[in-house]
Amino acid sequence: MFADKHVTRCPLALSRRTFLRGLGGSALAMKMGLFDFASSLLGAAPQPPGTCRIMGAFARPDVDRYWLGWPGTAYDIKGHQEMYTKVMTLAAERLGVTLDLLQTPLFDEKSVNAYLEKVAETKPDGVLLTCMALHPDGWRATNQFLDKRGSVPTVVFSPMGTSFTGHLQHSRKSNNAFVGATQDVEWLAMAVRMLKTVWEMKQTRICIVRGNKTEDRLLDVIGTTLHYIPGKRFLDEFEKVEASDEVRAIADYYTKEAKKIVEPSKDDILTAAKNYIVCRRLMDTEKCHGFSMDCLGPIGRREIKPPCLAFMRLRDEGIVGACEADPNACISSRLTHLLFERPGFMQDPAPNTVNNTLMAAHCTCGAHLDGFDKPHEPFILRSHSESDLGVAIQVLWRVGQKITLMKFQGPQKIILGTGSVLRNIDTPPSGGCRTSLECTVDGVADSRDVKGFHQLLIYGDLEDEFKAYCQLAGIGVEHI
Repeated sequence: MFADKHVTRCPLALSRRTFLRGLGGSALAMKMGLFDFASSLLGAAPQPPGTCRIMGAFARPDVDRYWLGWPGTAYDIKGHQEMYTKVMTLAAERLGVTLDLLQTPLFDEKSVNAYLEKVAETKPDGVLLTCMALHPDGWRATNQFLDKRGSVPTVVFSPMGTSFTGHLQHSRKSNNAFVGATQDVEWLAMAVRMLKTVWEMKQTRICIVRGNKTEDRLLDVIGTTLHYIPGKRFLDEFEKVEASDEVRAIADYYTKEAKKIVEPSKDDILTAAKNYIVCRRLMDTEKCHGFSMDCLGPIGRREIKPPCLAFMRLRDEGIVGACEADPNACISSRLTHLLFERPGFMQDPAPNTVNNTLMAAHCTCGAHLDGFDKPHEPFILRSHSESDLGVAIQVLWRVGQKITLMKFQGPQKIILGTGSVLRNIDTPPSGGCRTSLECTVDGVADSRDVKGFHQLLIYGDLEDEFKAYCQLAGIGVEHI
């Protein structure tokens, strides 16, 4: 009876990867869709160790009902606290965050000091404090906590009816803190996400293939580790990759999904898919959460074919895939993925002095620009323009789309701005990289004054959200 205890014929008892391999590539591609098929065989990208731990509390008078003054006698204290709790709890569950909420209110010096002692003892990764009253017992407790908490990242949620302009002045000078005053209760989910992002950036390791040494570099403030490995590792790993089911599935996906294929051959597309496998294997071996490499060097020496398609796919999976071993672009991409669940377009900026606009171009770009779980934009398979080798990507951007321009400049600054997409640019007749577009840049009188290089272009007006995160993370913001 006990002989079969560890034996089962149910495929659900197998590891997902083992089960999927057993079905065979063609059957899986039909059942799952080609994009999901290859990713499922490789497994999810490595996740940071441990779990983000957030403590939360409510600052308000210790009463059952208010009388006069905001938020008003009609404000259901118990009901609103339950609603805030529900939004935070659901967000924490979705994001895999451990949330410890204190339901008894902070309202005087004694209760705040007791909570400060608990925070100091527990050492959470962040604190989310909800101020529920315009009454002094709300803001006195809130400001006392902000002043005495040390450096623990803290978000204060001030729902409509709990703050005037004056109440929001004291906290403006608080380090590693952001006060979100809004009528939007669902914003609490963004507060949880921001706190988790601060924690997750400190746990992040980016694999950068460059040079001939293996070494780590820990970045100040943001806390991310750049893990450098020798360039030869990519070449050696590529030699081990065979034309397996997952490689062919990737090649098939891009062949079928492309709006058009111009220069690349079938062998080029297969080689591009192998490059993706190399990136994922090196990330897995080195326990990293993103990938970048000095690509132009080995391309110039004809040692590799361009990894443009590999980087496109990584970005569309929510994984950093950054060109040219640019660490600041890696950090920019990781932040964008964690905060907004969409890829950014790392690009070379070329001012258009005739139209006073910016032309942005690179040979790789994520296609799921609206979000990782949203339909992709049309794309064309091209060759890498500088070498005319392999596979590069021309993603066609949505004309009129509002965009954010952003680049982490490290260690305590990002450049940030907004604009709109005017048109896509074809190569030829133009020169430059394959994904190429022209955009406006808001608030810049002369396009030659746009700051930075390899800035990210991101779908959506995300300027305020980036500013909020930076205030929480202790990073300054400069207009682009």
